[in-house]
Amino acid sequence: MTNPATPYSVEWFKLSWNNLPPEAQQLGCLLSLFAPAPFEWSLVESCVIETEDEEEWHKEQEVLEELRDRFLLDGNLLQLTKQQTYQLHQRIRKSFQTKLAQLPEADGYKQRFCQAMVAVAKEIPETPTRDDIAAVTPAIPHLAEAATVLTDWLRDEDLIWLFVPLGNFYEGQGTYDQAEPLYQQCLEITRSRLGENHPYVANSLNDLANVYSYQGRYDQAKPLYQQALNLLKQRLGEEHPDVATSLNNLAALYHSQGRYDLAKPLYVQALVIAELKLGSNHPNTLTYRKNLERLRYPWRVIRKAYFRLKSWFAD
Repeated sequence: MTNPATPYSVEWFKLSWNNLPPEAQQLGCLLSLFAPAPFEWSLVESCVIETEDEEEWHKEQEVLEELRDRFLLDGNLLQLTKQQTYQLHQRIRKSFQTKLAQLPEADGYKQRFCQAMVAVAKEIPETPTRDDIAAVTPAIPHLAEAATVLTDWLRDEDLIWLFVPLGNFYEGQGTYDQAEPLYQQCLEITRSRLGENHPYVANSLNDLANVYSYQGRYDQAKPLYQQALNLLKQRLGEEHPDVATSLNNLAALYHSQGRYDLAKPLYVQALVIAELKLGSNHPNTLTYRKNLERLRYPWRVIRKAYFRLKSWFAD
């Protein structure tokens, strides 16, 4: 049916909405959760299709594509870009969001969207390469949308898994000004949801401190590292691998400041814990050993401290 109203006007959308079957209406509402930026269709599939059966998955994929092509694209409610990605016009997006708020399934849609974005975020390496960054860049606005707009629909266990990879993405490009507010928000949310003493709070403290330290803002980083270290010792015990990571972070800060006398014992503690708990060839152990070797400090003094501390832990 031809829509005589001015394109993208309230009247135009109302007529278009009424011409859609319920399944297409629901799909449009789901698409309004994406950020106002192009998105790949595979992201939509990950939000909608839940079956693990391959044959059933392809059937649902075909139904989804038919709804997209026949009703949303042909009805000018969805745009196909030159890069073969999709995008809602800003007015259409807002109109679909209004309709979404009226659906009883709205919370479920938001939860599934957030879970899909978390799954994408988990694929971002801790230290992303250029290829990693290029591959995930199209999804970043939508991960950020889940992190900043839809946080209430994130599961507690997913908080770290969304914010930290996003921060890693920006850190990998040296854009610390974009990583910093994400880590700040993550710290605030983990504290409010999980309590001051949850290990996720310690992780968030370390991440925010790292961003400060990378920028040479040592006075801001130091108290956060110390808070994280004390919290991890309290919750996980003196010899936990996460404690070793926290010790290494604080040691690296002192190292960067040229305060080698303060860095040395922390590096040694981190190395001893890692060797005992992770083994001599674990990547973390190798990193801590390398950091200790880079320390401009008499090696005989370091060896003495190392063996003394190792003997103490063994006892």
